[in-house]
Amino acid sequence: MYVTTQYSFTGTTAREIAASVERGVSEGSLAPGTALPPVRRLADGLGVSPGTVATAYKELRSRGIVVTRGRGGTVVAHAPAVGSRRPPRVPAGVRDLAGGHPDPALLPALAPPTEVSPVHGSHRASPRLPQLEEAARAWLGRDGVPADGVTFAHGALDCIARLLSAELKPGDAVAVEDPGFHHLLDLVPALGLRMLPVAVDDEGVRPAELARALRGGARALVCSPRAQCPTGGRFTAGRRDELLAVLAEFPEVLVIEDDHNADISGVPLNSLTAGGLPRWAHVRTVSKHLGIDLRWAVLAGDPTTLARHDGRLLLTSGWVSHILQATVARAMADPVARLLVARAEEAYTERREGLIRALGRHGIAAAGVSGLNVWVPVRDESAVVNGLRTHGWWVAAGQRFRIGAPPAVRITSAGLEGADALRLASDFAAVLGESEATYGG
Repeated sequence: MYVTTQYSFTGTTAREIAASVERGVSEGSLAPGTALPPVRRLADGLGVSPGTVATAYKELRSRGIVVTRGRGGTVVAHAPAVGSRRPPRVPAGVRDLAGGHPDPALLPALAPPTEVSPVHGSHRASPRLPQLEEAARAWLGRDGVPADGVTFAHGALDCIARLLSAELKPGDAVAVEDPGFHHLLDLVPALGLRMLPVAVDDEGVRPAELARALRGGARALVCSPRAQCPTGGRFTAGRRDELLAVLAEFPEVLVIEDDHNADISGVPLNSLTAGGLPRWAHVRTVSKHLGIDLRWAVLAGDPTTLARHDGRLLLTSGWVSHILQATVARAMADPVARLLVARAEEAYTERREGLIRALGRHGIAAAGVSGLNVWVPVRDESAVVNGLRTHGWWVAAGQRFRIGAPPAVRITSAGLEGADALRLASDFAAVLGESEATYGG
């Protein structure tokens, strides 16, 4: 059910009308889910033709600001691609378990270069430091990812956005996990692309759901082989083989793997990239285990995909800062940092599994076989989030991660040690009891 508004739309051309809507969205006057007037009604109100309004709505849809819900009409998108979207502010006095961040105590201290020589000209001719490129190839190869060709980007989303925009055109469809990474679910419509949701379970993308999306016209698949956000699913060897069998019937589809938690996921990698796919990309980052300031990603892929990515990169930022690259290379080679990362992976696994066990003692089912988070199905997200807030906990409502998946909440377990997990589970059970008493069990 969508809300309506008394917002005053203006404009006599499609461009002006679209700008009026965009202004209302960016200022907050038109909130996510707000229904826009039917085309003919707004046309009558503005004294323009219905075609002019229809063109404005089409432009807004192509830019990810509004979506069409069939008989539900045109509404402001859940995450409209305008302005600055930030997560809800964490209330004072509560423990933040909503952000999906690593434990700062398990991150190494970074050591940027102490001296940087001036550069003559441009790095475009040699955009990658040889020592980091060699380290990246070894890192990928250790897990069986083909690393004959690699390149760099400014983080996973930067890389994925460039891949999709170079490969697809506005209106094309992308298969995405549901529930899935909320920033990706924001990014795809912002690029003017359509999302085809694919359900996931503990083993990752479901093969039958993927086949349905590919038959529905998806030209790309973005998936997580492990530490899937928000459910923590991971590809088993059997599931990987099932997915490869589905993808074999669609050789033109670009498969993008986002392995964002590679070194702290707690499970081995079963990558689709080892299956001989014609078009593929494997994206890996270090921000979760080396530090969030390291906005760097390595991309491995087939020659065509790498060439298209680098062609776009060349036209924009050109290369990743060599100062950043040197910092990443030093951190990857540091034996002290390596020991800390190994310790972090063990701690995150213990904390995640400990929270799942604690919830299970209260009869609360939860998912999370890898990664930093636990996904807990609930009947009413708002009731649980607000209820836990009164007990001093702040967790993430699942709405921002979902397209058609059932409601749930995401709890970041990365910093949650034993006694705290037991207390949270007890409070969670109490909140569920209060919720059922209020809303009906």
